[in-house]
Amino acid sequence: MTLENVHRRLLDNLKTGVILLDLDLRLRYVNTAAEDLLEMSGRKANRLFIGDIFINAKDDIGEMQQALAHNSSFTRRKAEVHLVNGKTIHVDYTLTPFEDNGELQAALELSSLEHAQRITREEAVAAAHATTTELVRGLAHEIKNPLGGIRGAAQLLAGELPTGELTDYTAVIIEEADRLRNLVDRLSGSRQPLEKAYINVHEVLERVRTIVDAETQGSSLHIERDYDPSIPALLADAEQLIQAMLNIVRNAMQAIASPKINHTLGEIKLRTRVLRNITIGETFHRLAASIEVIDNGPGIPADLIDNIFYPMISGRPEGTGLGLSITRNIINQHNGLLECTSEPGETCFTIILPIDDVESE
Repeated sequence: MTLENVHRRLLDNLKTGVILLDLDLRLRYVNTAAEDLLEMSGRKANRLFIGDIFINAKDDIGEMQQALAHNSSFTRRKAEVHLVNGKTIHVDYTLTPFEDNGELQAALELSSLEHAQRITREEAVAAAHATTTELVRGLAHEIKNPLGGIRGAAQLLAGELPTGELTDYTAVIIEEADRLRNLVDRLSGSRQPLEKAYINVHEVLERVRTIVDAETQGSSLHIERDYDPSIPALLADAEQLIQAMLNIVRNAMQAIASPKINHTLGEIKLRTRVLRNITIGETFHRLAASIEVIDNGPGIPADLIDNIFYPMISGRPEGTGLGLSITRNIINQHNGLLECTSEPGETCFTIILPIDDVESE
């Protein structure tokens, strides 16, 4: 392998976008992270003027030209960059001129603020969720011990009572103790290890769709599928993922049934895509699978959106607030990421699962 190829591979494995510019600010090389950020392939961007990609960026381009003229670097913080595809990105960027074989060039490094903010938000939510989970598990342990005593005492009492009529009362005690124990078990979450195998994520989604179709016979609910067939097999626990997806889709069904919506046709979209160069937590993955569940319900209230993955948080009076908490635990066990964005008329839950590098090559 030549030194040039080694350098190219190193640049393509960076999480920071790197663009190589010539003296006229034309693109000569774009690494993989920059391709993802600009949503443009290096082949298409090759030899384009930077102003053909950064739209209405006269001031930025002027600073770049001045930096090249004086052979000096500069950094812009929190820059708002409008791309030719209509997208706006927020970045920190640094331009560093250098000479190669007597030719003046420049390296433009782009760091996505959205990416940094997402990691910070993800870390904060994960830490809070871990603390909440441990508190709930500790509380669950303290509740289950007296519940066991109550149930056992009720069973003993039932055996001593002279009439069947009185045992009806002890039966109620036993049934309620069992119900509370099941609730506590759901609150504390499963600690069972995953039974992982290579699976097709679309088989999981089709299983979920079949279950939902059976549950909604006669309703006007429409489920749309938008699958990316190029997604490789995932190393995952199929049954656990089915449970996680069912929790999200059932939440969407309940939202669509809300009296707050102003349409008559409920729609849920199941969409999958391959993502490249994704960081989940502190781990970088070259490939990941994105699974989105999108509904046209009334949206999640702003005062709940940051807390919906915590136990006992629900937007419905009759809700237990356990479904999404359990889902998050399942996705965390898969080293994945669960996110939600919502506005009136569209709520999107996104699951991102890493794709095993060996299997995907």
